[in-house]
Amino acid sequence: MYLGTQVEARDDDDYRVFAQLGVKHICADPPGKPASWTLSDLERHRDKIESFGLILDMIQLPLPSQSIENASYPDILLAGPDRDRQIDAVCKLIEDVAAAGIPSAKYNLNLIGIPRTPDEPGRGGSMNASFRWDKTDQQAAPGLAGVLSEDENWERIDYFLERVVPVATSNRVRLACHPHDPYTPPGYRGVTRVLGSVEGLKKFVLMRESPYHGLNFCQGSVGEMLDNPGEEINDIIRWFGTRNKIFNVHFRNIRGGKLSFMETFPEEGDMDMARSVRVYREVGYEYMLMPDHVPAISGRDPTGVAFAFCYGYIAALLQTLGQG
Repeated sequence: MYLGTQVEARDDDDYRVFAQLGVKHICADPPGKPASWTLSDLERHRDKIESFGLILDMIQLPLPSQSIENASYPDILLAGPDRDRQIDAVCKLIEDVAAAGIPSAKYNLNLIGIPRTPDEPGRGGSMNASFRWDKTDQQAAPGLAGVLSEDENWERIDYFLERVVPVATSNRVRLACHPHDPYTPPGYRGVTRVLGSVEGLKKFVLMRESPYHGLNFCQGSVGEMLDNPGEEINDIIRWFGTRNKIFNVHFRNIRGGKLSFMETFPEEGDMDMARSVRVYREVGYEYMLMPDHVPAISGRDPTGVAFAFCYGYIAALLQTLGQG
């Protein structure tokens, strides 16, 4: 288990900063649109990362967290006419990831993006992402995905997994799927978000069973599914961790729970992150712990400073376990 990041480098100095802060393992994408990436692009990207003394642990498949309207391969989740070709393109990319020596790839199966309500003030006047169900347009019209039942959503996910998981397995590339963020009641914007509950995530990882099919376990997003995250989260980590279904951890905290929460810095939310990191060790988790979202703070480099704080916090926790 080790410190990682998925923060996009703005320039080469950011890679130097990662190395200087001890963030040796990273998830980072090559330049250009994912649909255009070739094996040569991946190899050049890996070589550049390694030139800074870093390790390229993971890339993002062209299945992002944004809503389906902005997707590179929308027909995969819309069951459109180009679905099979787009799945084939993802399979080819997985083969190239393996050939480039990159051990894992994260992805989302997201139709409506990441709903949030207006940011709220946090510690010292930071502005923190929040979600309050009573402040949403609960009757919001469906988007491009239209009205999609739970059963149809599962059928589309299974169609994808049936074709992609064997390719990942034969190439030994870990596929890490992010939960739906946040939980929303069935039918919101026409969609039942089947990966927005713990039971849905359990069903997902047991479909098309493979040691290379698991989760980008966002602790913040899972906390958002729970009535009492502080009490419930660690047993959930144990369930997925003992089955070796956690391939990456977004080490993020919240204050609140299901349908009403605010994102926070890691040490000020309702989940005891020091306790959680001990549970990750207990279940034998062996990959990256990385910050995900951070509050918006003041200063000349608010993103860099906020993430640096989180890197230091995670590094200190790992050091207390003898893994720093």
